Amino acid sequence: MTDAMTDATNGVETVTRPGRSSGVNHLVLNVRDLEASHRFYTEILGWEHHGTLDPKRRVMRFYRATPDRHHDLALVQVDSPDQEPAVSRWSMAGSRVGLNHVAITFPNREEFVAQLEHLRAKGVEFLVRGDHGMTHSVYIADPDGNGIEVLYEVPAEAWEADVNGALNYFAPLPLDGAASLQDSIDYKHFDPPLG
Repeated sequence: MTDAMTDATNGVETVTRPGRSSGVNHLVLNVRDLEASHRFYTEILGWEHHGTLDPKRRVMRFYRATPDRHHDLALVQVDSPDQEPAVSRWSMAGSRVGLNHVAITFPNREEFVAQLEHLRAKGVEFLVRGDHGMTHSVYIADPDGNGIEVLYEVPAEAWEADVNGALNYFAPLPLDGAASLQDSIDYKHFDPPLG
């Protein structure tokens, strides 16, 4: 996308375009109960509490998933939590305006399966579990009802020949019992589209 602009000093039209970013740096969530959210992101997702804003400025904490980052997430305590609407059940269908979900990646299948077992041991409800073609995922919700997708990426050779095919693929997996903790390495492969 480009935009034409006319320089007011010399009347010359120039064409601009947005710079190329390297991705999302961090996410900031307003929360109704900072302590409950703190426990979720540290005890359930295993992130490190890595910093705190001076409370004279704002009640805000910073978290990171790996030690090579300053923070991936910040949590801000809202001023009047009792005036916030009730927490609604998360749905992929997009039942409300705003954040649908945040995807948190694990480095490999083994770490992902270990995280599934940890989530189950902590009593976290699996809302959706499935094979997305590019990822294997479980969707859960944080204390404020924000959708959290926990995933690992399957090898690129399974999906890179047809990205759209993989994006449009979803095979649901069990939400409960031992089967909900299983993960197959029999990855679906997407062939290049015809024509």
